[in-house]
Amino acid sequence: MNLSPTLIISTVIAYFLVLIGISLWTGRRADSKDFFVAGRKAPWLIVAIGMVGASMSGVTFISIPGTVGAGGHNQALSYMQVVFGYMLGYLVIATVLMPLYYRLNLTSIYSYLGKRFGFYSNKTGAAYFLLSRVIGASFRLFLVAIVLDKFVLGIPPFNVPFEITVMGTILLIWVYTFKGGIKTIIWTDTLQTIMYFTAIVATIVSIGSAMDKNPGELIGMIQQSDYSKIFFFEGGWSDPNNFFKQFFAGALITIVMTGLDQDMMQKNLSCPNIRDAQKNMFTMSAILFFVNLLVLGMGALLYLYADHLSLEIPGRSDYLFPTLALNHLPAAVGLMFMIGLIAAAYSSADSALTALTTSFCVDFMKFEISEKTEAEKRKTRLAVHVGFSVLLAITILIFNSLNDDAVINNLFKAAGYTYGPLLGLFTFGMLSKKKIRDRLVIPVCLLSPILTWLIVDWSKSAIGFDWGFLNLALNGVLTMVGLLVISRR
Repeated sequence: MNLSPTLIISTVIAYFLVLIGISLWTGRRADSKDFFVAGRKAPWLIVAIGMVGASMSGVTFISIPGTVGAGGHNQALSYMQVVFGYMLGYLVIATVLMPLYYRLNLTSIYSYLGKRFGFYSNKTGAAYFLLSRVIGASFRLFLVAIVLDKFVLGIPPFNVPFEITVMGTILLIWVYTFKGGIKTIIWTDTLQTIMYFTAIVATIVSIGSAMDKNPGELIGMIQQSDYSKIFFFEGGWSDPNNFFKQFFAGALITIVMTGLDQDMMQKNLSCPNIRDAQKNMFTMSAILFFVNLLVLGMGALLYLYADHLSLEIPGRSDYLFPTLALNHLPAAVGLMFMIGLIAAAYSSADSALTALTTSFCVDFMKFEISEKTEAEKRKTRLAVHVGFSVLLAITILIFNSLNDDAVINNLFKAAGYTYGPLLGLFTFGMLSKKKIRDRLVIPVCLLSPILTWLIVDWSKSAIGFDWGFLNLALNGVLTMVGLLVISRR
């Protein structure tokens, strides 16, 4: 059954009205401390649930299910190998990084680099975060804007230009985050996680109903299909799905993209104390494990259902889920898909926008030691918030104008290289007591990603070795070597 675009838009508007209502409730009398760390009074369980949605993103919602049957990287259920690695990464974050952040009472985690090494290290770490988060958040919102344009707003009767869709998307995020910041986001992200989870469950239940299968029979279908394999040991290191590559890559991804990322850690720092923050992290990781397993199971069922209907699989695997949800499943499921997609994308993007504002205000404008009044800080924070909103919109429009999936994906991958210097800086700072020549940090952190890129490219073409996400480890090691070279006697 085809959904009416008007019905979809009406549902989305109603959903955003709920988000704005939460914003008005939580943003009352919010000051800078509330905006940045929710006054350090956030309930740990609410933070844990909200972080699940922020960790998944719209990319996970539509791309990961599509990769299950697409062959190549993350085929079948091999992505679970990465998820097992996530669990190790969360353990390191909860027991090593978070105690450090709480002991130093940080608002921006990059303030640690300033305390440990100096001015330039602080600014380098914060700048790399700003760059990677702008590209990453824009990429995720770009995927959502494409779906909205292709299936809803860009078709009759609306025929809304893509540029207007993008600006409206960013405006809605700004409206419900500009006042309360992280104090609002921990609650809106909780709602969005629930919507995300509900959309997945509704899709699975609907497929079972359409194929006249109960939950046990659906699990049996997956187990007997070509999509059931989880562990890949036989392909060796040249296999992109090799267990050890995927597992250690998952651990590294979590450590750098959660533990060393202001966006993700800002929510943890909103908890009253380290014990609550650790309970939040362990609870979130357990929920995330289950949700990822559910997402992959749904991906397998999408391919089995398409085969059941004798449908041709879309050339771009990202379109499989939206095609089935909006055109071949009940209207209620299609509506839940749109809400789930928007919830997944916005739970990642809204916290990114707040974290960008926080890092810029704390690391570059020194809010914590500023003598400005609260009214002056609010005015400055609002201007920074608007500035990053505009920057995200411009970046999305640049992606669209490129009109080249390969170039856009390479830009997204390049943004991932910026986490390598962060890994090197934090690891060197915690494992060594050496001082460094702080002014030389910038060339070291510029050179290490370039060297990593060259080594990874040479390895693939010369000896057929694909580093995958292990390039983060290489990048971090090269940064540490550079820091050792510029260390003082």
